[in-house]
Amino acid sequence: MNFSDEGYIINLRKHGERSLILTVLTRTHGKVVGYAKNCLSKKNLAAFQLGNQVRLEVWARVDENMPVFKTELVAPTVVGFINSEAKLRVLSSFCALCNACMPELQNLESFYDKADDFFKHINEDNWLAYYSYFEFYLLDFLGIGLDLNTCAVTGRTENLAYVSPKSGRAVCADAGAPYRQKLFGYPQFIRTRNYRPTSREVSDLLQMTEFFLNKNFFAAHGLKFPQCRVSLGQNLKLTAEN
Repeated sequence: MNFSDEGYIINLRKHGERSLILTVLTRTHGKVVGYAKNCLSKKNLAAFQLGNQVRLEVWARVDENMPVFKTELVAPTVVGFINSEAKLRVLSSFCALCNACMPELQNLESFYDKADDFFKHINEDNWLAYYSYFEFYLLDFLGIGLDLNTCAVTGRTENLAYVSPKSGRAVCADAGAPYRQKLFGYPQFIRTRNYRPTSREVSDLLQMTEFFLNKNFFAAHGLKFPQCRVSLGQNLKLTAEN
Protein backbone atom coordinates (compact mmCIF):
# COMPACT_ATOMS: atom_id res chain seq x y z
CA MET A 1 0.00 0.00 0.00
CA ASN A 2 1.40 3.35 -1.04
CA PHE A 3 -0.63 6.50 -1.73
CA SER A 4 -1.03 10.17 -0.87
CA ASP A 5 -4.21 12.07 -0.01
CA GLU A 6 -5.56 15.02 1.97
CA GLY A 7 -8.17 15.08 4.70
CA TYR A 8 -9.27 16.04 8.20
CA ILE A 9 -8.08 14.50 11.47
CA ILE A 10 -11.10 12.85 13.15
CA ASN A 11 -9.37 10.83 15.87
CA LEU A 12 -5.97 10.59 17.52
CA ARG A 13 -4.43 8.72 20.41
CA LYS A 14 -0.94 8.65 21.81
CA HIS A 15 1.33 5.72 21.08
CA GLY A 16 4.31 5.85 23.37
CA GLU A 17 5.81 9.21 24.29
CA ARG A 18 6.16 10.87 20.89
CA SER A 19 3.98 9.01 18.39
CA LEU A 20 0.28 8.92 17.47
CA ILE A 21 -2.30 6.62 15.95
CA LEU A 22 -4.17 8.98 13.62
CA THR A 23 -7.51 8.60 11.89
CA VAL A 24 -7.99 10.90 8.91
CA LEU A 25 -11.09 11.37 6.75
CA THR A 26 -9.90 11.64 3.14
CA ARG A 27 -11.67 12.18 -0.16
CA THR A 28 -10.40 9.27 -2.24
CA HIS A 29 -9.48 6.74 0.46
CA GLY A 30 -12.23 7.28 3.03
CA LYS A 31 -11.23 6.77 6.63
CA VAL A 32 -7.53 6.00 6.97
CA VAL A 33 -5.95 4.85 10.24
CA GLY A 34 -2.18 4.91 10.57
CA TYR A 35 0.91 5.39 12.69
CA ALA A 36 2.65 8.77 12.82
CA LYS A 37 6.07 8.13 14.33
CA ASN A 38 7.89 10.69 16.49
CA CYS A 39 5.48 13.45 15.52
CA LEU A 40 4.89 15.02 18.94
CA SER A 41 7.65 17.58 18.99
CA LYS A 42 7.01 21.12 20.27
CA LYS A 43 7.24 22.30 16.68
CA ASN A 44 4.58 19.91 15.39
CA LEU A 45 2.24 19.60 18.38
CA ALA A 46 -0.23 22.23 17.16
CA ALA A 47 -0.60 20.43 13.83
CA PHE A 48 -2.02 17.28 15.40
CA GLN A 49 -5.41 18.50 16.56
CA LEU A 50 -8.91 17.22 15.79
CA GLY A 51 -10.29 19.00 12.75
CA ASN A 52 -7.00 20.08 11.21
CA GLN A 53 -6.53 19.46 7.51
CA VAL A 54 -3.42 17.45 6.68
CA ARG A 55 -1.68 15.94 3.69
CA LEU A 56 -0.74 12.27 4.05
CA GLU A 57 1.89 10.06 2.55
CA VAL A 58 0.72 6.54 3.40
CA TRP A 59 2.87 3.45 3.24
CA ALA A 60 2.55 -0.18 4.35
CA ARG A 61 4.61 -3.15 3.22
CA VAL A 62 1.60 -5.46 3.51
CA ASP A 63 -1.97 -4.22 3.07
CA GLU A 64 -3.09 -5.95 6.27
CA ASN A 65 -0.55 -4.02 8.38
CA MET A 66 -1.30 -0.63 9.90
CA PRO A 67 0.18 1.93 7.50
CA VAL A 68 2.78 4.50 8.42
CA PHE A 69 1.92 8.16 7.92
CA LYS A 70 4.12 11.01 6.88
CA THR A 71 1.99 14.10 7.53
CA GLU A 72 2.07 17.75 6.59
CA LEU A 73 -0.30 20.42 7.87
CA VAL A 74 -2.41 21.91 5.07
CA ALA A 75 -4.60 24.23 7.16
CA PRO A 76 -4.97 24.71 10.94
CA THR A 77 -8.74 24.37 10.61
CA VAL A 78 -9.22 23.85 14.35
CA VAL A 79 -8.52 27.57 14.86
CA GLY A 80 -12.05 28.26 13.65
CA PHE A 81 -13.46 26.17 16.53
CA ILE A 82 -11.36 26.79 19.62
CA ASN A 83 -12.98 30.01 20.80
CA SER A 84 -16.55 28.69 20.64
CA GLU A 85 -18.04 26.00 22.90
CA ALA A 86 -20.86 25.51 20.41
CA LYS A 87 -18.47 24.90 17.54
CA LEU A 88 -16.35 22.53 19.61
CA ARG A 89 -19.46 20.50 20.46
CA VAL A 90 -20.29 20.22 16.77
CA LEU A 91 -16.68 19.31 15.89
CA SER A 92 -16.77 16.51 18.48
CA SER A 93 -20.00 15.20 16.96
CA PHE A 94 -18.63 15.41 13.43
CA CYS A 95 -15.51 13.46 14.39
CA ALA A 96 -17.43 10.84 16.37
CA LEU A 97 -19.93 10.21 13.55
CA CYS A 98 -17.24 10.02 10.88
CA ASN A 99 -15.08 7.74 12.98
CA ALA A 100 -18.00 5.34 13.51
CA CYS A 101 -19.73 5.53 10.12
CA MET A 102 -17.12 6.09 7.43
CA PRO A 103 -15.66 3.10 5.57
CA GLU A 104 -11.90 2.59 5.45
CA LEU A 105 -9.98 2.93 2.21
CA GLN A 106 -13.00 3.70 0.01
CA ASN A 107 -13.53 6.66 -2.30
CA LEU A 108 -16.08 8.98 -0.72
CA GLU A 109 -16.75 10.79 -4.01
CA SER A 110 -19.08 13.78 -3.68
CA PHE A 111 -20.03 13.06 -0.06
CA TYR A 112 -16.65 14.35 1.05
CA ASP A 113 -17.70 17.77 -0.26
CA LYS A 114 -20.31 18.00 2.52
CA ALA A 115 -17.61 17.55 5.14
CA ASP A 116 -15.32 19.94 3.30
CA ASP A 117 -18.07 22.57 3.13
CA PHE A 118 -18.56 22.36 6.89
CA PHE A 119 -14.91 23.18 7.58
CA LYS A 120 -14.62 25.80 4.87
CA HIS A 121 -17.60 27.77 6.24
CA ILE A 122 -16.87 27.48 9.95
CA ASN A 123 -16.14 31.21 10.19
CA GLU A 124 -19.44 32.20 8.53
CA ASP A 125 -22.46 33.13 10.62
CA ASN A 126 -24.45 30.24 9.10
CA TRP A 127 -21.80 27.59 9.78
CA LEU A 128 -24.29 25.32 11.55
CA ALA A 129 -26.38 25.01 8.39
CA TYR A 130 -23.42 23.40 6.64
CA TYR A 131 -23.10 20.89 9.45
CA SER A 132 -26.80 20.03 9.17
CA TYR A 133 -26.35 19.37 5.43
CA PHE A 134 -23.49 17.03 6.30
CA GLU A 135 -25.68 14.96 8.64
CA PHE A 136 -28.59 14.87 6.19
CA TYR A 137 -26.41 13.54 3.38
CA LEU A 138 -24.73 11.13 5.78
CA LEU A 139 -28.07 9.31 5.95
CA ASP A 140 -28.11 8.93 2.18
CA PHE A 141 -24.45 7.85 2.09
CA LEU A 142 -25.20 5.10 4.61
CA GLY A 143 -28.19 3.88 2.62
CA ILE A 144 -30.75 5.42 4.97
CA GLY A 145 -32.01 7.92 2.43
CA LEU A 146 -35.43 9.37 3.19
CA ASP A 147 -38.29 9.54 0.68
CA LEU A 148 -39.28 13.19 0.76
CA ASN A 149 -40.93 13.48 -2.65
CA THR A 150 -44.52 12.41 -2.01
CA CYS A 151 -46.88 12.05 0.93
CA ALA A 152 -46.91 8.50 2.28
CA VAL A 153 -50.65 8.77 2.98
CA THR A 154 -52.10 10.64 -0.03
CA GLY A 155 -49.40 10.37 -2.66
CA ARG A 156 -49.49 14.14 -3.17
CA THR A 157 -46.40 16.25 -3.71
CA GLU A 158 -47.81 19.51 -2.36
CA ASN A 159 -47.83 20.93 1.18
CA LEU A 160 -45.42 18.37 2.61
CA ALA A 161 -44.92 19.21 6.29
CA TYR A 162 -43.72 16.14 8.20
CA VAL A 163 -41.56 13.01 8.04
CA SER A 164 -42.70 9.70 9.50
CA PRO A 165 -40.24 8.08 11.96
CA LYS A 166 -41.61 4.66 10.97
CA SER A 167 -41.24 4.84 7.22
CA GLY A 168 -38.85 7.75 6.63
CA ARG A 169 -41.39 9.13 4.15
CA ALA A 170 -42.90 12.59 3.85
CA VAL A 171 -46.41 13.34 5.12
CA CYS A 172 -48.52 16.30 3.98
CA ALA A 173 -49.86 18.85 6.45
CA ASP A 174 -53.51 17.81 6.55
CA ALA A 175 -52.79 14.07 6.81
CA GLY A 176 -50.12 14.54 9.46
CA ALA A 177 -51.75 17.23 11.60
CA PRO A 178 -53.54 14.79 13.99
CA TYR A 179 -50.20 13.02 14.62
CA ARG A 180 -47.82 15.97 14.47
CA GLN A 181 -46.44 15.34 17.97
CA LYS A 182 -45.14 11.97 16.75
CA LEU A 183 -43.71 13.19 13.44
CA PHE A 184 -40.57 15.06 12.48
CA GLY A 185 -40.72 18.40 10.73
CA TYR A 186 -40.18 18.34 6.99
CA PRO A 187 -36.65 19.62 6.10
CA GLN A 188 -37.83 22.26 3.65
CA PHE A 189 -34.57 24.21 3.76
CA ILE A 190 -32.64 21.16 2.58
CA ARG A 191 -35.02 20.61 -0.31
CA THR A 192 -34.79 24.24 -1.44
CA ARG A 193 -31.00 24.48 -0.91
CA ASN A 194 -31.46 27.27 1.61
CA TYR A 195 -28.26 27.77 3.61
CA ARG A 196 -29.84 30.24 6.03
CA PRO A 197 -32.44 28.21 7.93
CA THR A 198 -33.80 29.24 11.31
CA SER A 199 -32.37 27.71 14.48
CA ARG A 200 -35.65 25.81 14.88
CA GLU A 201 -35.32 24.30 11.40
CA VAL A 202 -31.75 23.18 12.09
CA SER A 203 -32.70 21.72 15.46
CA ASP A 204 -35.67 19.86 13.93
CA LEU A 205 -33.48 18.43 11.18
CA LEU A 206 -30.79 17.24 13.60
CA GLN A 207 -33.41 15.63 15.85
CA MET A 208 -34.53 13.68 12.80
CA THR A 209 -31.05 12.71 11.60
CA GLU A 210 -30.14 11.59 15.13
CA PHE A 211 -33.17 9.31 15.24
CA PHE A 212 -32.53 7.65 11.87
CA LEU A 213 -28.77 7.37 12.36
CA ASN A 214 -29.26 5.73 15.73
CA LYS A 215 -32.05 3.41 14.60
CA ASN A 216 -30.81 2.39 11.15
CA PHE A 217 -27.04 2.42 11.59
CA PHE A 218 -25.80 2.41 15.18
CA ALA A 219 -28.45 0.11 16.70
CA ALA A 220 -28.48 -2.05 13.57
CA HIS A 221 -24.73 -2.63 13.96
CA GLY A 222 -24.79 -3.02 17.74
CA LEU A 223 -22.99 0.30 18.26
CA LYS A 224 -23.58 2.94 20.92
CA PHE A 225 -24.68 6.29 19.59
CA PRO A 226 -22.08 8.97 20.49
CA GLN A 227 -22.99 10.77 23.71
CA CYS A 228 -21.44 13.98 22.41
CA ARG A 229 -23.97 13.94 19.56
CA VAL A 230 -26.86 13.31 21.97
CA SER A 231 -25.75 16.29 24.05
CA LEU A 232 -25.46 18.44 20.92
CA GLY A 233 -29.04 17.68 19.91
CA GLN A 234 -30.34 18.46 23.39
CA ASN A 235 -28.45 21.76 23.52
CA LEU A 236 -29.66 22.88 20.09
CA LYS A 237 -33.25 22.00 20.99
CA LEU A 238 -33.09 24.11 24.15
CA THR A 239 -31.56 27.01 22.21
CA ALA A 240 -34.24 26.84 19.54
CA GLU A 241 -37.03 26.81 22.12
CA ASN A 242 -35.72 29.88 23.96
